[in-house]
Amino acid sequence: MTHVVICGAGIAGISAAYALSVRYGLSHVTVVDPLPPLTLTSDKSTEAYRNFWPGPDDSMIQLMNASIALMEELARRTDNRFLLNRRGYMYATARQDVADALVEAAHRAAAMGAGPVREHRDGREYVPSPAEGFENVPEGLDVLADPHTIREHFPYLSPDTRLVLHVRKAGWLSAQQLGMVMWEEAREHGVRLLQGEVVGVDIRAGQVAYVWVRTRQGEQSLPADVFVNAAGPFVDRVAALAGGDLPIVWERHLKVAFQDHLGILPRHAPLLIWNDPQFIPWDEEERAFLQEIEGGQRLLEEFPPGVHTRPEGAGGSTVVLGLWDYEVQVEQPSFPIDLDPVYPDVVLRGLTRMIPGLRVYWDRAPRPRVDGGYYTKTRENLPLIGPVGWKGAYVIGALSGFGIMASCAAGDLLARYVVGLDVPEYARAFHPRRHADPAWYPHLKAWGSQWQL
Repeated sequence: MTHVVICGAGIAGISAAYALSVRYGLSHVTVVDPLPPLTLTSDKSTEAYRNFWPGPDDSMIQLMNASIALMEELARRTDNRFLLNRRGYMYATARQDVADALVEAAHRAAAMGAGPVREHRDGREYVPSPAEGFENVPEGLDVLADPHTIREHFPYLSPDTRLVLHVRKAGWLSAQQLGMVMWEEAREHGVRLLQGEVVGVDIRAGQVAYVWVRTRQGEQSLPADVFVNAAGPFVDRVAALAGGDLPIVWERHLKVAFQDHLGILPRHAPLLIWNDPQFIPWDEEERAFLQEIEGGQRLLEEFPPGVHTRPEGAGGSTVVLGLWDYEVQVEQPSFPIDLDPVYPDVVLRGLTRMIPGLRVYWDRAPRPRVDGGYYTKTRENLPLIGPVGWKGAYVIGALSGFGIMASCAAGDLLARYVVGLDVPEYARAFHPRRHADPAWYPHLKAWGSQWQL
């Protein structure tokens, strides 16, 4: 009889518990966390997903294709309780060099399994995505470079938009509901939650034997043949309890929500990304002020590409999300997360370059709501999924900004290691051993954080 203890009740820990119990029939699974499920960083997500990852190999595309297939299977079985849609990601640019790079990236991703590229000379064959649902939507990637077609389908974009790349196997969902669907089914299959903090892992004869947990009632030991480290931003600290070391870095990522009460961004819009760097359009008085204050100079410099937005909510919602990761590096995660007071204004002004109609909100900006979390990642931005250290010890972590979209396949992959089943070829890219053995995954040095949002 296998006893499994999972440290962490975020989306990674829940997906692992779900796969182990519901898919593979393990009946003694305990999830340990001092907080309720999905409440540290998993509920701060943009909740979006995509299979667009240009390389250098197909491992991330294959992981995402597998995860999307599992999400769709779960959505069909639950009457789409977590509101999965297929509106897509749309990358837009006003620069020819960026347009050329987007087309090249599209073909590279297509060659690795993201679906076919359709380059449209006009809009007659382009099929817009439905606002709801995920069935009967084209796969692959659509390239629109005809100005008339772009204006016809996306009239709210800047008039100098030169090209849009519409990634079709993409969209968003309710991350909270996805997690709760898996959590409720896991609980029905015997998974239990213990509120507490993992403070030690007892290794005997080279094998995980017990996990020590501090609860309100004091410390207790749990018998464990398997210990899964799914501790999110604290995955490195938990690894150290068992004598392990994980190559982790952190980034702070914020998002702002505001009321678009004038309906500038249509409610049926896809997730929109402006792929050009830009300078924030401050007026002369604002520029003079920023030059005088501490830290103001950074707001006058060129900002990176990637400001993005999407509609949020259903029914009569007018909420719009805005995100721009222009200052992300941190030494260690801390909670509550530090919020940048100028972030809402910077994001709104940056979005106006892509959607000029938002200029109306500059002087009377709707009251924003800002939150955020951490991308816990390896430097090459590939996750860590698999056995680590002592026999019976595993990790599912470093899920960076793709934790929600990768969770179903990541949890299934972790569970396959635990129960001794074969794993797909792409699993080599995510194995913790890749950092210790250069021959394990030869593509490692070629990876970077490209196309991260």
